[in-house]
Amino acid sequence: MRQIKIFDTTLRDGEQSPGCSMNLEEKIRVALRLQKLRVDIIEAGFACSSPGDFQSVQTIANTIKNCSVASLARCVPADIDAAWNALKGAVAPRIHVFLATSPTHMQYKLKMTEEQVLERAINMVQYAKKYCSDIEFSAEDAMRSDRDFLRRVTEAVIKAGATVVNIPDTVGYTTPDEMYAMIDYLLNNAEGAAKIDLAVHCHNDLGQATANSLAGVRAGANQIECTINGLGERAGNAPLEEVVMGIKTRPDAYNAYTNIDTTRIYKSSALVYNIIGQMVPINKPIIGKNAFAHESGIHQHGVLAHRETYEIMTPESVGIRKNTMVLGKHSGRHGFEARLKELGYELTKEDIDRYFEEFKKLCDKKKEVTDRDIEALVTQIDISESIYSLASFDVHTGNLATSTAVMRLNKNGDSFEEVALGDGPIDAAYRAIDKIVGAPPHRLENYVIQSVSEGKETLGKVMVKLSCEDEHGMKRAFNGHGLSTDIIEASILAYINAMNKLLGDL
Repeated sequence: MRQIKIFDTTLRDGEQSPGCSMNLEEKIRVALRLQKLRVDIIEAGFACSSPGDFQSVQTIANTIKNCSVASLARCVPADIDAAWNALKGAVAPRIHVFLATSPTHMQYKLKMTEEQVLERAINMVQYAKKYCSDIEFSAEDAMRSDRDFLRRVTEAVIKAGATVVNIPDTVGYTTPDEMYAMIDYLLNNAEGAAKIDLAVHCHNDLGQATANSLAGVRAGANQIECTINGLGERAGNAPLEEVVMGIKTRPDAYNAYTNIDTTRIYKSSALVYNIIGQMVPINKPIIGKNAFAHESGIHQHGVLAHRETYEIMTPESVGIRKNTMVLGKHSGRHGFEARLKELGYELTKEDIDRYFEEFKKLCDKKKEVTDRDIEALVTQIDISESIYSLASFDVHTGNLATSTAVMRLNKNGDSFEEVALGDGPIDAAYRAIDKIVGAPPHRLENYVIQSVSEGKETLGKVMVKLSCEDEHGMKRAFNGHGLSTDIIEASILAYINAMNKLLGDL
């Protein structure tokens, strides 16, 4: 069987989608998780786009040791220079250049002729080749390009030194049959195409990203570009979890395999959803709450009789495990550590000590602690206390009274207290925090609360999203997270977390 390489662009294409931005620490967390997931290439960012992106590409390139790290670059010398300067500390660097090849893009965006595009592509691949051996060329909007012109471009960049040629469905326009036909045509007609990696990069505007990616694989493509949870521009990219499990579940259809450790998919997905401040849709394929749930009596009977009647893969195969041990207030550190290992977490002694302390606090509030509770504790992003942290709060509310919040926050060893009124307890608490921190003009874009498990004693997870304009008038978004059995406390922690990011970035 052929190996299909997984090129993950969560940190570039995924992160640039609206509301999905990450700070440097969060990007490193994701990159390290992708390395454990065993992706083949991590696209760490677009080094030339901003100083922040350059720093994140450089830091990830210097951190990751077990897979390639790539940076995107336009077919412009300055972009390629920046990409190399950020990547040069990587164990296996890849410069990823792109140039549009469709009539629409060439005429209206580039204002270039076919011959000018062809010449630019050749020159810039050669320019990038002087820095490193691994060069990827993407023909932007390839699936709306003239087929013969795309063949000419593919041949030319291969001769110029490209080791990977990517065929993107940039606007999610194509169909599986068209993708199959294009890959098949290039492999059989573009000189040298069979000797390099031919890749597909599909967007999901018509809900076809997974199907188109897998059609490309059937036709002979050996690299899929995708993102965790399908994050990306507009409707997103092909979700890594779907294309990988599609190949694993149907080796007979694709005659292929990937190196992905699928038992880490669930935790990787949860980490990314936590960072960007979004909840998992209940019907999300592979990792959604209902992906392995059966309510119909016919389905339940079938699964009880033989799992394969209605389950084509197991929850365990993607890292979803069932409770085998009940933990509670009398459980010791050894039992907690063993449960973490059984759930697939590899943590340092310091991390285990910290999470065990939080676990014991939770046991004082809950009789039994579920796997979901433990996973929430571990995947919960550390609340940033670099600026403000919660000392105490006192909230009074009622249906016939104006809500009042007394808030006390700590900063550098000092305590600050304010009182505020609001339209409900959360609004009052947030107004008090704003007064303490001297918050700049901003907007609460989103507030979501979700129970982690079942029952009245469950942990509540709150995610908030704040937005404001920076000094250049650009809108910036900041996600915050909070976790507590007290939903007001969880809401306050989430707001402080987001506000710390906002204050630290501006």
